Amino acid sequence: MIPNKIPPQPGQESVWDYPRPPRLEDSTKHVQIIFNGIAIADSRNAKRVLETSHPPVYYIPPTDVKMEYLQPTTRSTFCEWKGQAGYYTIAVGDKTAPYAAWFYPQPTPGFIGIKDYIAFYPSMMDACYLDGEQVQPQPGDFYGGWITKDIVGPFKGALGTWGW
Repeated sequence: MIPNKIPPQPGQESVWDYPRPPRLEDSTKHVQIIFNGIAIADSRNAKRVLETSHPPVYYIPPTDVKMEYLQPTTRSTFCEWKGQAGYYTIAVGDKTAPYAAWFYPQPTPGFIGIKDYIAFYPSMMDACYLDGEQVQPQPGDFYGGWITKDIVGPFKGALGTWGW
C-alpha cells in the first residue's frame, strides 16, 4: 500500500512525480559536504538522479571532492538502472565512516553522465548542504536521498517497506 501523496506547494517537487525508471539531470544547486569539521566536497557542478518515491541523490564530480579523504573499498552493489557501484570509506582525522560514499565506474548508457561522480549518504556526514540549506537524510540505511524544503513525499523508507 502506497501512502497518500503530499501535495506540493509552489516551488516544491513531489517525489511521486519523479519518473520510473529514474532520470539523470544537471543541478544548478551549490552542494557542500562536511565531515569531521572539513568540507570534503564543494560543487556547483553536481548531477541529481530522480526516481519515483525517492528524494534526489546528488552526484559530485571527483574534481570537486577532496579525494585524499576517500579510501576505496572492495564493496560493490548492483543497481538495475545504473549498473555496478563501488564504495568509499570516508576518513578525516580520527573519524571514519565506512561505505559512506559510492560511485559508478562503468554506468549504464543512460547514466554515463555520472561516471566516477560520487554520492554521499547524508546520514553518515556531519552535514550536507544544498544552496545553504542543511539537508535531511532519506530514512533507511539503504537510501541516500537528500530531503530539503523543496521536496515533499512521503518518501520511500519513511514508513518502513511498502512491499517493493
